[in-house]
Order: sequence, then C-alpha cells, then structure tokens
Amino acid sequence: MLDFSKNHFQLFGLPLSYCVDDSQLAERYRVLQQALHPDRHVAAGDREKRLSMQASIQVNEAFQVLKDPLERALYLLSLHGDERGQDRETTGDEGFLMEQMEMREALAEAKDQSDPIAAVGEILDRLTGQFRELVSQLERLLDAPSARDLDAARELVRKLRFVAKCRHDAENLETELNDLL
Repeated sequence: MLDFSKNHFQLFGLPLSYCVDDSQLAERYRVLQQALHPDRHVAAGDREKRLSMQASIQVNEAFQVLKDPLERALYLLSLHGDERGQDRETTGDEGFLMEQMEMREALAEAKDQSDPIAAVGEILDRLTGQFRELVSQLERLLDAPSARDLDAARELVRKLRFVAKCRHDAENLETELNDLL
C-alpha cells in the first residue's frame, strides 16, 4: 500500500524540483492508479478498501498539483517552509500591475471589437507568453533554491496568479464568444 508520509514528488519517484517531465509524471500516475484503484480491491476487507480509496485520492491530488505549474510552485514553496498566506499577498511591481490592468481593460472591451475572437486571441497570446516566461524564471529559481531565490520565487508566484486568473477569464470569454457563433 501507499506510504502516506511521502511528499508528492516522493510519491511519484521524482526529484524535488520545479522542472517535471510531464510524460514521466503521467506514466507514473497511470501505474500508481492501476495498482491502487479501489476497483482492484473490491474483494478486500473494509480496512483495505478504505486505504485503497485514500491512496487513490492522494495520488489524484498529488498528480493535479504536480502537473499544474502554479500549484507545483506553491507546493514547492510550502516544502521549503513557506507557510505564508500566498493567496492574500499581491505583487509590489507597479509596472506589472499596470500591465495587468490594461490587459483586463482590453479583455472587457474585446466584445465590442469588430473581430472579438481575434482580439481575445491576441490577449491570450500575450498572457500565454507571460505565463511561460514566469514559469521559465521559476524553473531557474526553484531548482536548488537559496533563501533569496525563495523570496524571488514568491514574487513570481504572485505574478503568476494574476496571469493565470486573467488567462482563465480570457479563455472563458473566448468560449462564450465561440458559443455565440
């Protein structure tokens, strides 16, 4: 059965690093789920069924965290002792905040453009570029982080939250506009 004391990286047999091989993660997830899935333990006793269910849930949660760049960064920061309320903190980078406000305004005005889908597509392209750049910086900072690297990573995570939220909203608007066609 599963060792519930392992962190997500240990659970999947991965190094404690922000860089994760997506195909390796998916393969290990498949193998773990195959071994632990509750359907494989239908003839087992109640205790074993319960442990199988708990193990399957833990594997699912770990997989969701490790495959998502923002959640993975937050998890790594927590493993490095960061217990702050990340969700309540905001970036102090005024230039970044202004850029995000402008992006939100452009998103709000996209419906009124002559080609709203193209306007949202341009915004999504910019947000995806920002997201990738922030993830790239996090990869460098969280590989073997010093205390200073962890502080810089926290700031990048705050920015990544803004970009991820705006990107999510832009994707929803794009879906809404496509549904109207």
